Amino acid sequence: MADDYGHWQDVTTRWNDNDQYGHLNNVVHHAIMDTVVNRWLIENDCLDPHGGDTAGLVMEVRCEYKAQAGFPDVVSVGLRVGELGTSSVRFEVGMYRGDGELFFTGDFVHAFVDRETEKTVPIEGHRRAALEGLQRTA
Repeated sequence: MADDYGHWQDVTTRWNDNDQYGHLNNVVHHAIMDTVVNRWLIENDCLDPHGGDTAGLVMEVRCEYKAQAGFPDVVSVGLRVGELGTSSVRFEVGMYRGDGELFFTGDFVHAFVDRETEKTVPIEGHRRAALEGLQRTA
């Protein structure tokens, strides 16, 4: 349900996001999901993409298309943590059109790694607390 997403972000679609059928091209859904997850991480001091010691590498992406959306929709994206492990996190995303219809759900798994060695590092401290605050409530 929409109520158990802990964070919301609106994303405006662009003219060139549509495919030849007039729908959002499937890669756009992934780009929106990637943008919302990383923006949340950056804004919550969980990731410094330019100078941090750790990086979040995408390990897995899953998606389900439930309906169509297209330009000029404004997409409301719900974000929550579905599973929080020792060194990885599974984000869950729901995308809703302006009329309130859920048109896409997806999972996005990040593993946190040392930027130099790319070996996994534990999720702890402020990062763990922030991610726990975004965990699914239902």
